[in-house]
Amino acid sequence: MDKINAHKFKVGETISYRSSSRGLSARPGPYRVVGHRPPEDGEPSYRIKSDLESHERIARESELTGHEKWQPPAAGH
Repeated sequence: MDKINAHKFKVGETISYRSSSRGLSARPGPYRVVGHRPPEDGEPSYRIKSDLESHERIARESELTGHEKWQPPAAGH
């Protein structure tokens, strides 16, 4: 794989997911990278999983951030 399409996040890494308009809305909170996928439109993609959900999700790298940056939503929002 060339460096342009290299995955930024490693399998097993805890990340935060900002859902896009692709399917079910995501629960806030930490997710774990469970696998790498081929790029979508030139962007690395991932299989991710929340401990609060029974299913995996597919996410593009632009939808993910390192978990230390994740903040829970403010109360009432």
